[in-house]
Amino acid sequence: MSLNVPAVAVLDAVHASRLTARLTDAGSHFVFPKGEIPGLAMGLGGVGVTLSDLTMLYAGFPRGGTTVPLIERLDGHETAAVPRRLIDPVAAWYVGNILIGTPPPENAAGGRIAFKTGTSYGYRDAWSVGFDGKRTIGVWVGRADGAPVPGLVGRTAAAPILFDAFARMGSLPAALARAPKGAIFAANTKLPLPLQRFRPGTLPGDVAEAAPRIMFPPNGSRLDMAAEGRRAEVPLKVSGGVQPFTLLVNGLPAPAHVTQRTLFFTPDGPGFARLTIMDARGVADSVVVRFE
Repeated sequence: MSLNVPAVAVLDAVHASRLTARLTDAGSHFVFPKGEIPGLAMGLGGVGVTLSDLTMLYAGFPRGGTTVPLIERLDGHETAAVPRRLIDPVAAWYVGNILIGTPPPENAAGGRIAFKTGTSYGYRDAWSVGFDGKRTIGVWVGRADGAPVPGLVGRTAAAPILFDAFARMGSLPAALARAPKGAIFAANTKLPLPLQRFRPGTLPGDVAEAAPRIMFPPNGSRLDMAAEGRRAEVPLKVSGGVQPFTLLVNGLPAPAHVTQRTLFFTPDGPGFARLTIMDARGVADSVVVRFE
């Protein structure tokens, strides 16, 4: 029942080498024991990384999934940096939305800073990294010689310094960016079945079936939702994918009845709507239409 188990299971499906390559492409550098290769321990923090690289990676979440190199300077001169892709914008927003709900240290206000803490093996390092909509700050606490400090824990040693650093900025933390298009707002019980629980074989590409594709309505189309003085049902024709299908309207699960590979639903009203079809594997396709 440990919360660490899902992280290791997902990393096992993604493969540690692919994760390492993605983080390296985003600008980070890792240190492994001599002769060792990336393994599942990475999912629990089992890898050497500097605080500056860790802070740089966390800065990618409020930037919508892109990172830029950190620059150490004494003057105010700024140099242009080429952004690198870390993760998808929706995934980056999900992480920030989760971390901003982390309970804050004692005597600190919650819901303002998205942050994470960590403690290395043997109580040698305590760290905390947090961000708002404008800044990212990383804090490390420990001994320069790497000697253990009994009771040195990230939440009690590093997190209070992190919150104090934000407080010394002279203004309230900036709000995080709004959710990007495609983000799903739903409790776990309201999510489509493929998203409620991770299972082996649910990642795209694990099976040979083609991804689902919305054939009708086409992206950018306009649809007349009136029929004889009442709202008409709208058909969504789907090709490919593995049934059953789930319909999301503007990121929220919507009721629909299915006839073969066509889903019928009734729009709430006129205006633009993002329609997403998700198959049993969690693979999805979306279109944006306008109801009139």
